[in-house]
Amino acid sequence: MTKYLDSSLSPEVRANDLLERMSMEEKMGQIVGYMPQNEMLEQFEKDYPCGAGQVSMLFAGKLSDKEAVEEEVTRIQKMIMDRSEHRIPAIFHVETLTGALLPEATSFPSGLGQASSWNPELMREMGKIVGSQSRAVGASHAFAPVLDISRDSRFGRQGETYGEDPALASAMGAAYVSGLQNDGNVQEAVLACAKHFLGYHATQGGIHAATTPIPPRLLREVYAKPFQAAITNARLKSVMNTYSSIDGESVAGSYKILTELLRGEMGFEGMVVSDYTSIAEQHTRLMLCENKTDAGERSLQAGMDIELPSKDCYNDELMLRIMNGDVEAEVLDRAVRNVLTAKFELGLFENPFPKSKADMDSIYGDPGNKQIGLEAARQSMILLKNNGVLPMKRMKQKIAVIGQLAASTRALFGGYTFATLAENMLGIGNTMAGVDFEKISNLSKDEFGAGCDHFTYPGSQVKIELPEVEELMRKCYPGALNLLEQITLDIPEAEVTYTYGFAYAGNDTSKHDEALAAAADADLVLLALGGKHGWGTSCTTGEGIDATNIHLPECQESFIRKLADLNKPTVAVHFDGRPISSDMADQHLDAILEAWNPGQYGAKAITDVLFGDYNPTGKLPVSVAYNAGQIPVFYNHDNGSSYHVGTINEFSSYVDCPREPRYYFGHGLSYTNYAYSDLRIEKESYEPDEPLIVHIDVTNTGEVFGEEVVQLYIRDPYASMVRPVMELAGFVRVPLEPKETKTVQFTMRLSQFAFLDADMRWKIEAGEMEVMIGAASNDIRAKGSFRISSSNNIDGKTRGFYADAALK
Repeated sequence: MTKYLDSSLSPEVRANDLLERMSMEEKMGQIVGYMPQNEMLEQFEKDYPCGAGQVSMLFAGKLSDKEAVEEEVTRIQKMIMDRSEHRIPAIFHVETLTGALLPEATSFPSGLGQASSWNPELMREMGKIVGSQSRAVGASHAFAPVLDISRDSRFGRQGETYGEDPALASAMGAAYVSGLQNDGNVQEAVLACAKHFLGYHATQGGIHAATTPIPPRLLREVYAKPFQAAITNARLKSVMNTYSSIDGESVAGSYKILTELLRGEMGFEGMVVSDYTSIAEQHTRLMLCENKTDAGERSLQAGMDIELPSKDCYNDELMLRIMNGDVEAEVLDRAVRNVLTAKFELGLFENPFPKSKADMDSIYGDPGNKQIGLEAARQSMILLKNNGVLPMKRMKQKIAVIGQLAASTRALFGGYTFATLAENMLGIGNTMAGVDFEKISNLSKDEFGAGCDHFTYPGSQVKIELPEVEELMRKCYPGALNLLEQITLDIPEAEVTYTYGFAYAGNDTSKHDEALAAAADADLVLLALGGKHGWGTSCTTGEGIDATNIHLPECQESFIRKLADLNKPTVAVHFDGRPISSDMADQHLDAILEAWNPGQYGAKAITDVLFGDYNPTGKLPVSVAYNAGQIPVFYNHDNGSSYHVGTINEFSSYVDCPREPRYYFGHGLSYTNYAYSDLRIEKESYEPDEPLIVHIDVTNTGEVFGEEVVQLYIRDPYASMVRPVMELAGFVRVPLEPKETKTVQFTMRLSQFAFLDADMRWKIEAGEMEVMIGAASNDIRAKGSFRISSSNNIDGKTRGFYADAALK
């Protein structure tokens, strides 16, 4: 048997054998993607004479069900294999941040919502579901997790991330990768693709794709850490670059970053794919290359294996340069080898097509999908404020539900969900294609208030969301209820009234009076606050949708100010891709529930928390700034910086704002209380290669069941380099019955304390270290210390990233 067809051989052996048999044209086909559109077959045959390495599945946004996806994947795969001399199948890639962007696939919370659970095992279970559903219809490359560290709420894509902390992102991201990749058995799963390597969310001005001013030490210690954890602990198979430049180099074309750092220092052995059009943008946007072929050559030389979404810079002219010897053939062979190895690992040569209909139905119909989806939504909820009004009582009462988002199923879904993909692909709320403008003009006056200009919300350039969007959501998720519907269903004995009140953007107050009248007649007021997270000009946050104002829109802020005069018990639920930051909400609302975008089961999760059927457990994965002028504000800042600057000045704050955050990293309330006691560190002194073991007792002192997220922080009081004031080292969820006590045991490798010294070597440094355990970064309940007896240089890629935890 020909070696490359022998499934008993290793993927590497098979890839090398096939590589030797391929023509130059067939090799070039393997390093480009194909984005199916409406072109004729003749155009495809011209552009892809020998097949393609990958296929974008964004076309699924136009399809109605998984069967239609299966048919299209099968058709395209056959077409691509027929063009290849060796019948090389393509890898189909799909976005999987919140679930697969496919019809009928389970929709989970946004990235920040997932991170709010502080539950890596839940991420692993979620990853398994997403991987199985993707592979069932023929997708084998999952674009997730987003491992960017995010410390800027102006940046429109903050909601996709695991937040500001590298240890939290490392634990959550590595677990998701393990789930997607089926703990290494990818023949029944998918390749995970971590993005965006590197520093994407630290751009100047919080602007998508702008330059990223991160120095080399910070780049490695903080921004690369989640990627390193996924590589070391979960054997991450794929990486996608950032659009940004760092220190004058485009990451898409940087040998220093894609090869020396990623493959050399970090030990990555998988496949590197370009973010869509990022190779070409070296020519069109960054002005680095005189033409697209130069851009392609730069990226190929740098270590970029595949150009996505389609053939542009890895073109025929580049092939001629390789054939003429102007570009070394080994550069091409390296890229093709990485692509082929991935395909053999996935088992695509044996199983290039989707699963049978029976298998698809079984995978998509698994009751565990809903169970995990609902649990993920529940655990994503963060109770930011509560003066005792929550949990709400199920009794006869009048409840006024106010806000456009309360009656919006679309509010449950954020960026990179199938719901937003379908909305964007159909042009609803974005291009206004085919819309009856006279009808919409009348609708905007009647429904959204007078003064609408060019079909935008007054006082905003955000386009009005059309009624067709809600109809589309019903088709995408037939069983999903909006918040208003769920409230009405859950408390039938109550009189629930709904008024529009305010939009999710702009300053229109024309509907305030009607809503205030409803509130005045109610026993309790429930506000649905926030913005719209997704793609397109009807959104307030999302990819390329950045902002300088991180507060609620003026129409919501002013309504809260007016509502306060009624002195009614008021609860707010916040939907968005960034955390709520509002002076009016802080000052006047009785309770605030941060719901993010919780996915298709989100409304049920919200009401479970509101009525006390589920005790909230979520904790903030970000520090929340008072305003954009305070950004960046994050808890693990360096000694002598931020709200620990420590200089002798006239003011200990800004002249117009505290230096501290509005809400601290790790904050989140419960319907019960917890006591921490008896912190024990097993030894006073440790050698660098010894494990550090820390115990703490945690007691539920309240009257209801709860689950506390116990947080372990570390601090190096004095070091040879400036170090953070504190760093998250580990965490664990502790379920506790009323009055129950459990012992938490954290086990850390001392290499978690390692940092880059003045010579950029990873070093465990001798000296005293502090351990802190608490309920939030600003709520430390117990402290201890120990000594590291001697210094030691280590291999950074094998260091510890987060503590192991066990309950006793």
